[in-house]
Amino acid sequence: MKDLTGKTYAVIGATSGIGTAVINELVDRGAEVFAAGRNDAPPATLPAVASWHSWRVGDEPPEFPSPLHGLVYCPGTINLKPFKSLKDDDFTADFEVNLLGAVQILRAALPALKKAEESSVVLFSTVAVQTGLSFHASIAAAKGAVEGLTRSLAAEFAADRIRVNAVAPSLTDTPLAARLISDEKRREASAQRHPLGRIGSPEDIAAAALYLLGPESGWMTGQILAVDGGISSVRPL
Repeated sequence: MKDLTGKTYAVIGATSGIGTAVINELVDRGAEVFAAGRNDAPPATLPAVASWHSWRVGDEPPEFPSPLHGLVYCPGTINLKPFKSLKDDDFTADFEVNLLGAVQILRAALPALKKAEESSVVLFSTVAVQTGLSFHASIAAAKGAVEGLTRSLAAEFAADRIRVNAVAPSLTDTPLAARLISDEKRREASAQRHPLGRIGSPEDIAAAALYLLGPESGWMTGQILAVDGGISSVRPL
C-alpha cells in the first residue's frame, strides 16, 4: 500500500485484535488515525494516534475530522449457540453491535467522507454468511445484514466517490475468539478445518482492510472480500 501521509482515517473498535492491527498499518504508512473504542483511554498496545475517543454502540457518535479519507468499522460479536437456545435478546444484541452500530457511525461520518476527493469504507462480515455453519444463526443473520448494507451504500455513495466494501473472515486469533481456541487441541482442530491449515491472524485481516482502503482497490466497490483460509470455497482432495 502506498504512503498515506496527509490522509486521515477513522478506525472504530480499536481496542484490540483487528482494529489494532489496522491502526498499526495505517500509522506505519504515515496516516493520521482517529480511533475510537470502548476504553476511556487508548490501550498501551496502540501506536500514537491523532486522537482517541471512548465510544460504545448506542453512545452518541464522535465528531469526525474532515476531510476523512477512510473509515473502518471493526466491532463484532461471536455468539455461537444452537438455534433452540437463542433468545430474541441474542439476535437483538448481535444486530445492535454489527449492523446498527455501523449505521450510527456511518451516518455521523458521512459529511466528512464526502469532503475527501475520494474515500473508502470497510465493514466486516463473516464466512458464515455465504457458508452455512452450525450454531451461527444469530451472527450470520446480523452479518448478512451488513453485507446488504455494504452493497446498498456502495450504490448510493458512488456518486460522492465513496467506496464501500466488506471483509468476510473466518476464525481469527483475536481476543473476541479466545474461548474458541482456548487450548492447543481446540486451536489445532480449528486450524485443520481450513484448507490452508491454520486460523487467521489479525494481520491477515488488516492487510485486506488496508487494501480496500487504499488506491490499489480504487475500482472496487460493493464487494465482499473473503479472507478465510479457503474454507468457503476450497475442498482439497
